Amino acid sequence: MKLFAAVLPLPEAVDELARTVAPLRTLPGADALRWTGRAGWHYTLAFLGQVDDTLIPALEARLAHTARHHEPFELNITGGGSFGGKVLWAGAGGQLTAMAALAAATKAAAQEAGITMEEHRPYVPHLTLATSRTAAGLGRYTDGLSGFTGIPWTVRELVLVRSGADPQYKVVAAWPLGTGT
Repeated sequence: MKLFAAVLPLPEAVDELARTVAPLRTLPGADALRWTGRAGWHYTLAFLGQVDDTLIPALEARLAHTARHHEPFELNITGGGSFGGKVLWAGAGGQLTAMAALAAATKAAAQEAGITMEEHRPYVPHLTLATSRTAAGLGRYTDGLSGFTGIPWTVRELVLVRSGADPQYKVVAAWPLGTGT
């Protein structure tokens, strides 16, 4: 199955972002974008790709260990940007060093479980809001997100998510942060 490890935003933070995104969806050209539904808003820590079922027990054990050894941290949704004019995203604020450390540890845990990880760009925490098949002028959308700063919340768990099924994203396991020594 296709999997990724993630941090999920607080439902109230998702509601707040949705109110900010709603007017962006009415801008000229918005119908040409593929908008991500609210249920798909997450901060990916590590994209694992297609994972053989035989590796899942080891993966879950290592992710549980990783979660235990990372303390909860504060986060909020803030601002936005685009990748190559093809991906519109909302950013993250708060304790980003803690989030980057959790992302690095999650990737290492997956590799220790035998999952081959492709080399990725430097970690940029973001929630994907919309995508375009071709480079599009996303400036008016990023401008609409530039002043946004959402409510803070405490990230308390690491989740493993299956993608590409119905529903598009499904949490298959979750582990609380900071329960270890």
